[in-house]
Amino acid sequence: METVENKSLPQRFPAANIGPFETEDPHPSLSDWHDYEPNLEFDDSELTQIAPELNDNSQILFEDESFMSGDFNEVEGPVRSTSNLTNLDADNYEEQLKPPDIDEDAIRLDFSKRKFIDYIGTDKNGQPIIAIYACRLPERKNLNNSLFIDFIIKTMEQYVQNDYVIAYFHQGLKDISKPSLGFLWSSYKELDRSFKKNLKQLYVVHPTTFIKMVWFFFKPLISEKFKNKLIYISSIDELKILLSQKNLIVPDNVREFDEKLNLSSKKSSLLNNNNSRNGSKLSLTNPPKTTQFGVTLKFINENSPCLNYIPPVVRMCVDHLSLSDVIDTEGIFRRSGNISRINELKRKINEGAPVDMSSEDTHVVAGILKTFLRDLHEPLLTYELYDEIIQFLDWPKEERSRNVKLILREKLPVENYELFKYIIEFLVQIMDRKDFNKMTSSNLAIVFGPNMVWSRNDQMSLDEIGPINAFVDFVLQNKDDIYIFDINKKDILRD
Repeated sequence: METVENKSLPQRFPAANIGPFETEDPHPSLSDWHDYEPNLEFDDSELTQIAPELNDNSQILFEDESFMSGDFNEVEGPVRSTSNLTNLDADNYEEQLKPPDIDEDAIRLDFSKRKFIDYIGTDKNGQPIIAIYACRLPERKNLNNSLFIDFIIKTMEQYVQNDYVIAYFHQGLKDISKPSLGFLWSSYKELDRSFKKNLKQLYVVHPTTFIKMVWFFFKPLISEKFKNKLIYISSIDELKILLSQKNLIVPDNVREFDEKLNLSSKKSSLLNNNNSRNGSKLSLTNPPKTTQFGVTLKFINENSPCLNYIPPVVRMCVDHLSLSDVIDTEGIFRRSGNISRINELKRKINEGAPVDMSSEDTHVVAGILKTFLRDLHEPLLTYELYDEIIQFLDWPKEERSRNVKLILREKLPVENYELFKYIIEFLVQIMDRKDFNKMTSSNLAIVFGPNMVWSRNDQMSLDEIGPINAFVDFVLQNKDDIYIFDINKKDILRD
């Protein structure tokens, strides 16, 4: 038989000159394996070598420059260069193996300046959207695994305790920034359960063959639930539809690439149809008088029976969620309700049809309340207060209570003031049961902050969402002080 040589094959799969059935004994005994020696065309000592584990230094197919540049032989694999291989000096190997000194502060500062990860708002379910931009990733040579993961965790930890989504923009990833598979895998393992469990969707925008092959590599190693969270997105307009976002702020090179795909014209009509079909803000041109979602608070108060300026849908939700066997539900407001059921109830309420909240799932009712706030034509805390609220953390601590009282009492319309106070009082009740429902003031602020105030362009960054959440958290923790001398504003205005 002719000997087949293939030196390019890795040692874990050595070549042999025998087929699967070309042995004297087609079924050798496993119990006496040491007596069985097939005729091999190489030194059988190679069989005792253990394949190296996957790590950052592994020469992996997907990070190989020859693979990315097309220097790839389908039979022999990637064409590898040996010019970088060196031998350790026998007399100085310990010094050579010593890792170089790392300026951790400089690395963290570089991560912050790059803004490769950012908060960009909430989706149609009220879930925070975390954007990751591949074009802004640091170079691989400067990537320190522990520091990088620590930066990611600290940036995202305030969101991952609740349901959230990630939008990964792959366009613009540089060859020098491509992480190894070993790095990606070790990073994935560093993330705790809340990162993986509470992630509801992973949108990969402008995927390439490379990213799909990386996913193919990881697919056998991760759970079925996590696999089902991945969605490939071909255009920014398509992502807008899925997230119910009017505007998405992305790096210029990503937007330019998207425009070159010539998909905008085809997607714009789909976007408009989706907005009208899936419960986005309604047009204010003569809506039915029974409408409560997608209109102004003033419209609701003029056309619905609002006791003390509280819209009927809000009072229905709060009355149900305040019940003793409901308020203790773990993850109340943190978990997302069934979006189809929420949209169905929205439609019924806007049509004026009767709705019985007592028969609904707790998370659906909680979702109705969040959706009502998010769908208001103007945020509950108004566009006017946005610029002041995002400066909250810059206020001296001793002045925060006075400033909060001032802007709430003097600058909010009466409808907004009364509803905000009503919801805060209810959320304090939720917070008081945190031993059971796990919803602290911080958790509630993360959920409700983005649903109570946003900018006119519907966009917020991590630099802005922090002060907004801190503002709501402060009001929750200091409710008694803020409203200690509260006089019903509506009575003052009526007089």
